[in-house]
Amino acid sequence: MAMTYFAPPKLNRHQITLFAPTLDEMLSEDHAARILDELINKMDLSEFERNYHGAIGQPPIPPRVIVKVLLYAMSRRTRSSRLIEYALGFHVDFMWLAEGRQIDHSTLSTFRKNHFKALQSLFRQMGKLALTMGIIRINEITFDGTRVRANNNPHATLTAEGIEKRLDELVEELGQWAQESEQNDQQESSKPKQEIPPELQGAKARQKELEKALEKVRQMDEERKKNRQIDPKKNPAQIPTTDPDSRVMPNKEGGFAPNFTPVAAVSTHGDFILHADVIDSVTEHTEIQAAVDRIEENFGERPGAVLADGHFATGANITAFEKTTTELISPVPNSGTTAVNPANRPDPTVAVPELEWPNLPISPQNKQLDKSCFIYDEASDTYYCPMGKPLTYEETKSKPSASGKMEFSIYRCKVCASCPLNSKCVSTKSKDGRTIQRDKCTEQRERHAAKMATPERKEQYQRRLHAGESAFAYIKQVLGVRQFLLRGLDNVKTEWLWACATYNMMKLINYVAKLRKQLAAELAAEVK
Repeated sequence: MAMTYFAPPKLNRHQITLFAPTLDEMLSEDHAARILDELINKMDLSEFERNYHGAIGQPPIPPRVIVKVLLYAMSRRTRSSRLIEYALGFHVDFMWLAEGRQIDHSTLSTFRKNHFKALQSLFRQMGKLALTMGIIRINEITFDGTRVRANNNPHATLTAEGIEKRLDELVEELGQWAQESEQNDQQESSKPKQEIPPELQGAKARQKELEKALEKVRQMDEERKKNRQIDPKKNPAQIPTTDPDSRVMPNKEGGFAPNFTPVAAVSTHGDFILHADVIDSVTEHTEIQAAVDRIEENFGERPGAVLADGHFATGANITAFEKTTTELISPVPNSGTTAVNPANRPDPTVAVPELEWPNLPISPQNKQLDKSCFIYDEASDTYYCPMGKPLTYEETKSKPSASGKMEFSIYRCKVCASCPLNSKCVSTKSKDGRTIQRDKCTEQRERHAAKMATPERKEQYQRRLHAGESAFAYIKQVLGVRQFLLRGLDNVKTEWLWACATYNMMKLINYVAKLRKQLAAELAAEVK
């Protein structure tokens, strides 16, 4: 086939040109790097600059440049500081953004870790700019958490027993060396003392780290035993050896591994992240109230509603939000509450008509009559079943919860054996009749469940599905944040904030690009 068929090269590698193309000419006018550069130039980065001395040392790379490079690199799925360093020398868009500056990987890595407060300021400015531009509204947000793997081998974990074994081996090894050294000193006093061999030089430091880990894992065992009734001998707590701040948790993909739990609050209008944090446990439901408060603090406006999945509809959260102007939109787990419940009758001592029995709510969990079928009378401290029979107070028990032990009262019906609803109401394992549990937040949960059963709240809750999950999906799939590069909870918090800031920056870039495209089309139409 003739060579003339194929397109010839645009440039001759060895041709000397009178007017060489500039770096600026090699980047298209609508390139994302240009818009990012413009947006960051409008931001106040004085918080970053305060961390520099300003008078001594070699002139540093402007922090504004490094911020641009790190955000742009993450948007291009480039997280490694060494790969960013390479891109700055060979990729035109990186070279344009840094204006030809060469930034070594250690500078990039150190900068990324050491500016958490300054990054928070930049994160707030992005949100305020999005509000000013009309991209987002804060009246309604979603809140959720996900799992991201820690920088730790999935199998590199130790229990208290394992740490104690390693400590014993280390102490024995140090003792043997000390004994041999003393014997040599006595036999050959004229010779200098034997130096610690290289393999034992860091033994003391390792011993201290193991002792800290042992103290932490024992504390974890004690908390699990106290709050969740988990026997440390049968199911001991495990602490990751590489990143002890992480915790062994269920993976989203299945199985268990050392993980962290990043959380985010996202506006349903515009899908913009307004709050980001990382915790070292699976109890993200305890963070939702603080997230709403932080949004109000940062943006001067409190969300009117927060949408979250059923795990957030705890008694503590429901009670707390009822005292504020923010409404919690979250389904109560395992609730069979419906908008129309025949058990809600003027006189609970009167039985529900037999024709209405098929309409009584059924619990999705055990397929028996739901708790909402039993009406509580506060004056007599008694529940009444659909047949109008009383369930009287029997005893008070306690069970573990995320916030500690929770006390609850047990009410039991004593005439279930002859009841026509027995098969739908009483478990086959129960020998003493149907029981109902009640704690200090039961009334609030029942009220919340009734609210969530209305069509309006169900429709509102559907907006959570997109806004609540799209941000996590983008950060994990597009940005590639499925495992943290850094170790330690503080460093991981900073790394997650960089990811969320990148997500928000891409929202701003796309919006600006869309506006400019629309403006160009309108101008072209006017010319015609």
